[in-house]
Amino acid sequence: MNNLSNINSESFGEASGNNLLWQYVQSMSPQTVTQLSKPSSPDVLQAMERTIVSMLGNLPSEDFNVLITTNRENLGRLLAAATMNGYFLRNAEQLMAFEKSLQAADAHSED
Repeated sequence: MNNLSNINSESFGEASGNNLLWQYVQSMSPQTVTQLSKPSSPDVLQAMERTIVSMLGNLPSEDFNVLITTNRENLGRLLAAATMNGYFLRNAEQLMAFEKSLQAADAHSED
């Protein structure tokens, strides 16, 4: 199994064995998890960073000694929100690339 197998699903508030998504993620190879975990472009990474900073607060860490404390449930919600934002941004990036390729194909076919 991959490095996610060390984390049991109860850590995420789910009963062991009942969460099919968690079982699917655990069955993935480490290479697949790594590939899915990394943004494919600097633009997506920057947008994800901005989103997380805005969720946590926008004080610049170089000027302020910021310490954030939370409980497990709220941290899980933050991670889930960040994950969903990452998927949304990645899908938007793919849609933009698809639209650009269609426009290029249309322009080429008109020539």
